[in-house]
Amino acid sequence: MGVGIALQKLELRVGLVDRYGVGASFRRWPRETRFITPSFTSNAFNLPDLNALTPDTSPAYSLGKEHLSGVDYARYLAALVKHYELPVASRTNVQRVEALEEGFRVHTSQGPIEARFVVWAVGEFQFPRAALKGARHGLHYGQVRSWAELEGKEHLVIGGYESGIDAAYNLAMAGKKVVVVDPAAPWESSTGEPSVDLSPYTHERLEAALQTGRLKLSRLKVEGIRAVNGHFEVMHGEGSFRVAHPPILATGFGGGMEKVKDLFAFEGLKPLLSEQDESTLTPGLFLCGPKVSHLNTAFCFIYKFRARFPVVAQAIAQRMGLDAQALEVYRKRGMWADDLAACCTSRCAC
Repeated sequence: MGVGIALQKLELRVGLVDRYGVGASFRRWPRETRFITPSFTSNAFNLPDLNALTPDTSPAYSLGKEHLSGVDYARYLAALVKHYELPVASRTNVQRVEALEEGFRVHTSQGPIEARFVVWAVGEFQFPRAALKGARHGLHYGQVRSWAELEGKEHLVIGGYESGIDAAYNLAMAGKKVVVVDPAAPWESSTGEPSVDLSPYTHERLEAALQTGRLKLSRLKVEGIRAVNGHFEVMHGEGSFRVAHPPILATGFGGGMEKVKDLFAFEGLKPLLSEQDESTLTPGLFLCGPKVSHLNTAFCFIYKFRARFPVVAQAIAQRMGLDAQALEVYRKRGMWADDLAACCTSRCAC
């Protein structure tokens, strides 16, 4: 949606398609989950709200909240569609993307669409990562609708980064006992890189959960899960133990790249991109969103990947011989990251 608005500023014909509808992934978040990045209306000082998708909007202003729920953000997205009159085709499932001699044919459940350029801006929440052996016996974070409504008084959470600690906090605050296991112990990381360290918001809630006495953190490495006589056996390097309820899998999310995997080159799971976020394999195909990565830095937060919207829009404008001056508002408002060396290697002094 954000890159669509940027392209709209160039007076290009833009169309958006979505498998379900605007904000569908956010509406599926657990009821208690909140944005870890705070919203604040500081736009007038060229410091856009961290969760805004455009330089001149602010979820904090629209919704009057600092830490938004998924439903809150879906409302913000719907407001963007209305305000910018974005053409969105909902309930349109992309089946495959075909590269033509010039442009693309996008095959969808509503028929084919042809376009000169395609921006793949699929999120992650609808693609849970569950590579753990026996993961089918667990309950992935993305399948939970409310932590307070989960059955049982004791729970095991596998994975200790943001989603794992969020699950643990909400379970502990609901009066349940929780054990979080992760051999990497992300809760101890302090690199200064937000895509690696827990956020301050999460650290504060972690401390609150630990104070209840109902949360325990462990470096145990889980190797698999299996169902045994109505219980769940959790296997690890030193043996196994049983739990009464499905372990909660806070093991991350995929990138929704399956439909275009043949159109990108990969290094492991990371799609390889030009400095304009274009596929190195397929000219005219761009990537936007949390799967964008440069110089070992993941653009996994909104405030990071939104700064690449004008970069993509400018690249398309140049390809079409158009004046991209209308995009300069992004640069003026601090929402343009084209110096990859600076934004991917800078760290705070203290």
